[in-house]
Amino acid sequence: MTPVPLLSYVRAINRALGDEMERDPAVFIMGEDLRHALTNTTTGLLARFGPERVLETPLSEQGFTNFATGAALAGQRPVVEYQIPFLLLLVFEQIANQANKLSVMTGGQASVPVTFLLPAAGWRPGWGGQHSDQPYSMFAHFGVKTVLPATPVDAYGLLVSAIRDDDPVTFFAPIAAHGVRENVERGGLVPVPLGVSRVHRPGSDVTVLAVGHLVHDALAVAADLDGEVSVEVLDPRTLYPFDWDGLAASLDKTGRLVVIDDSNRFCGLGAEIVATAVEEMRMDARPIRVTRPDGAVVGCLPELDVALQPSREQLATAIRAVMKGG
Repeated sequence: MTPVPLLSYVRAINRALGDEMERDPAVFIMGEDLRHALTNTTTGLLARFGPERVLETPLSEQGFTNFATGAALAGQRPVVEYQIPFLLLLVFEQIANQANKLSVMTGGQASVPVTFLLPAAGWRPGWGGQHSDQPYSMFAHFGVKTVLPATPVDAYGLLVSAIRDDDPVTFFAPIAAHGVRENVERGGLVPVPLGVSRVHRPGSDVTVLAVGHLVHDALAVAADLDGEVSVEVLDPRTLYPFDWDGLAASLDKTGRLVVIDDSNRFCGLGAEIVATAVEEMRMDARPIRVTRPDGAVVGCLPELDVALQPSREQLATAIRAVMKGG
């Protein structure tokens, strides 16, 4: 592996795919428009590995998702790319009710090592209501292994681990993190285990658990509040299985919690994190969630859509409120 001094988020995904396809001939990628690399995650893979391992599929997500499950049952390790979030809703049954249950339904005799890759999750201006969801909470609720990296190094390491895992894994790459670039030391690209959180910034007053691209907003707010509040920024990285021990260790230090989460407030991931923390962990103040509103539906007017997104201003207000006792 050649050193990568500066690595972009999308390039990290591309590199992980290429490295795993090089390492294991059972790994292949399939989806729509892959050979044109519309999302840039498959750039150069067709030339390296040929059409038998970079499979262009018909416009039938339900069909090729089940095809991938069958290939995994037969000993292959497919990676299925979906270009926009609502396509995962279209194949939710194939993933949550079929692929994710087959190992249990066969008493462990079968494994389904398939990775469902969404390289552009979440909202950006102009995408409209049907392209801007963040459905990761749904997959975590159904017990599907679900990852959401915030940085290029974690995107690389978690995708490698997802591909090598013997269970289905949904991999969400938030589009708001695509511009992130990271210096990588020689040997710095390694697998990141599923279910292990990461402390991006240590602190002693309040834990901010930030999901996906919101890690970078949390770090910016923590820097702005430096000298006023000591903020610990915790990134779960994997949403299911969740690193409850990592959150408990952070709250043992701070006793205060703010969760910033890009899913809708009602039945969102943030609600489960807050509930478990209140039930099982040290809490010195009422926790607060910063999320999209209840039942938020993105439309077509960017100015209104921005108002639905969790913001740095909301996070700073929540941190100060928690410091005052909630």
